[in-house]
Amino acid sequence: MSQEEIENLLNIERLNLASTSKRATAFFLDELLLSLLLVVALWNSFAEATTMEELINLSNSFALDYIVLKIIYQGFFVYKYGATLGKTAMRIRVVELKTMSNPVLPSSINRAIFRIVSEMFFYLGFLWGMLDPLKRAWHDLSAKTLVVEN
Repeated sequence: MSQEEIENLLNIERLNLASTSKRATAFFLDELLLSLLLVVALWNSFAEATTMEELINLSNSFALDYIVLKIIYQGFFVYKYGATLGKTAMRIRVVELKTMSNPVLPSSINRAIFRIVSEMFFYLGFLWGMLDPLKRAWHDLSAKTLVVEN
């Protein structure tokens, strides 16, 4: 779908793209929430660590678990509600291009996975979204979604 077709569809649906600042704030809120959940879940283990090296090793040992948690969190909330808790707080939501409603489960999971890929490549996928006229990051392009004002 071309940029012009997407812009026409947004006009027909009376939707506005979410600003980069709202998306960034939602990202920060979601990351803060998930990080706090991880720290709470691992509090006893963190408390037993006596050196910085032990803390780093403990953190590294749960890196894959944290990635899976992020995929489940993003995938579930975007599928079920069209928005994570951070996006809800910022009054923005994710819509699928072809339906302009909440993404279906495969699209939500795809989007969540590609968010992780963007993070792993120095957040280049997010930078791409800042430069894209429709503010689509790699995960939006992959899942064929847009983030709009609620």
